[in-house]
Amino acid sequence: MLTGISISHSTHQRLVHRQNFDGIISTTPVEVICIDGGKARIRTPKGEPCTFNDYKAVVLEGQGINAYFKQNDALTDWVKKQPMTKPVSCIGDGHDGIWNLFRDIAPPSQRREILDWYHLIENLYKVGGSFERLHQVKALLWTGLVEEAIALFSDCKLGTVPNFIAYLTKHRARLINYQYFQLEGLTIGSGSVESGVKQIGRRIKISGAQWDAKNVDQVVKHRCAYLNGQFSTSLPLSKVK
Repeated sequence: MLTGISISHSTHQRLVHRQNFDGIISTTPVEVICIDGGKARIRTPKGEPCTFNDYKAVVLEGQGINAYFKQNDALTDWVKKQPMTKPVSCIGDGHDGIWNLFRDIAPPSQRREILDWYHLIENLYKVGGSFERLHQVKALLWTGLVEEAIALFSDCKLGTVPNFIAYLTKHRARLINYQYFQLEGLTIGSGSVESGVKQIGRRIKISGAQWDAKNVDQVVKHRCAYLNGQFSTSLPLSKVK
């Protein structure tokens, strides 16, 4: 693109794998960290069905994105190099693997774990039943009144209720007063990293693509470098549609 010279796909791929794509280092303290996972289709020996393996993407909100394939230690090491506020908001969905990464990134005295509001409500509506009750529970959760929200299910016989109550109990310490945080202009959702995973997917999930497992980490790092605006012809993540 810079020279006007056409480069074949195979040549481009070789060039990508020769480069080191060092993640950015933030110039200002990071206030919000979001982590989520994506999937890559992995090539298998001929005759065997392909598999889908996970990679992890992390967004330093307002700063940039990086992703790692089966290298959780490298992910946490990169984040720990960044200057961080105290507290730093760590936002994710309900998967244990994500919270384990946050525990490795910052000590309890520094991190403020927040369950993503939109995943919380998605799980609420999976309960089903009375819409009136669901709306009442949503309003209570919005203001951090978790015990009151649980009490509204006391007479509900749906089989989905125990699972949702167990979910709330498990993440009780991560359920904040979302209304207050939003009014204060603080982040309550992990949409930035979910958007980033979709943008990585535009490269990883091109039609028919299968990847050698040894190549995936370099490909996702190349994509993140593009999204971070580290190439002169690219746009920062916030501008990519």
